[in-house]
Amino acid sequence: MDTNAIKNWIIVAFAAVGSGIANILGGWDSALLTLLVFMAIDYLTGMIVAGVFKKSKKTENGALESRAGFKGIVRKFSQLLVVLVAVYLDKLVGGSYIRTAAIIFFCANEGISILENVGLMGVPYPKFLKDALEVLRKKSDEGQKNE
Repeated sequence: MDTNAIKNWIIVAFAAVGSGIANILGGWDSALLTLLVFMAIDYLTGMIVAGVFKKSKKTENGALESRAGFKGIVRKFSQLLVVLVAVYLDKLVGGSYIRTAAIIFFCANEGISILENVGLMGVPYPKFLKDALEVLRKKSDEGQKNE
C-alpha cells in the first residue's frame, strides 16, 4: 500500500468517526459547531493563561500543569455527554428544545470562561459581551427548569 492510499484511509476513518459522533450528538448544525469552537477557544486560551502568563486559577502556582489540562478535557467531554443525554430526552418527548437549551447553556459558560481567560491576559473586552453571555446562560437554564 502506498503513502497516498494510507493517507486516504486515515482521512476516511476520521471522517467516519467525526460523522458518527456528530450524528449521536443530534447532527452537525450551527449550535454544535459553535459549542465545539467555543470549547476549543476556551481550552486554548486557558493553556495560554497558564503557559505564557502563569495566571491560571486552576493550578496552585498559576502555571501550566498536565493534570489541570487533563481535567479540562474531561470536563469538556462531560459537557458533550450532557448534550447526548439532552438528545435522547428530546427523542423521548418528541421535541428538539432540550438539546438546544443545553448547548446554549454550555456555549454561554464557555464564552464567559473565554472572556475570563483573555481578561487574565490583560486583554480588554466590552462588558456588554459578558452581560449578554450571563443573560443567555440564565435564560437557557430557566428554560430547562420551566419545561
